[in-house]
Amino acid sequence: MGTRTKGRTAPANGRAAPGRGRRPDGEGGGARQAILDRAVDLASSEGLEGLTIGRLAAELGMSKSGLFGHFGSKEDLQLATIEEASRRFVGEVVEPALREPDGAPRLRALTDRYLDYVERQVFPGGCFFAAASTEFDDRPGAVQERLRGAIGAWLAELERQAGLAGVADPKLLAFELYALVLGANSNYRLFGDAGAFDRARRAIDGLLP
Repeated sequence: MGTRTKGRTAPANGRAAPGRGRRPDGEGGGARQAILDRAVDLASSEGLEGLTIGRLAAELGMSKSGLFGHFGSKEDLQLATIEEASRRFVGEVVEPALREPDGAPRLRALTDRYLDYVERQVFPGGCFFAAASTEFDDRPGAVQERLRGAIGAWLAELERQAGLAGVADPKLLAFELYALVLGANSNYRLFGDAGAFDRARRAIDGLLP
């Protein structure tokens, strides 16, 4: 999550390419990226706590020692997975919205892309950050801090754009937009209610300036 874009180029079609099915292609960055692609997808469905070096090694046909070469501990793997999920979120949601000017147009673009990213299931388990924050919301430590940083940056950007749009209470609007998208995600994941996305869009349209 978050809003950082430095060092990353948005794909031409506005979508980051999920790494499902990719295999490590040797040593170095390619292997690490393939590991993280799979780690993000697994964690979105099964949780960060269930993400282990042994599980990933078996999934990718690697040795545990080979995987340890990239991530020295389970916590290192979890933190790197959050960073990869943030990069995917930025590519899917933030970068396409940067084409719009600050204020109301940017806020609408960010919100549209946010809901679209959840509806398209960019992460196979739904919103990665919704699942991870529920898992770690009462578990202090480095993983919780990294999640708080990522989600906090996203909320701060929504609030900033709401302020530039002249909204009377930018913090409240950011909270409402975030809650509506998470509510749609939860209703779809739990009840299979695809109509939740349309209801969320209608509610959001009534809030945006």
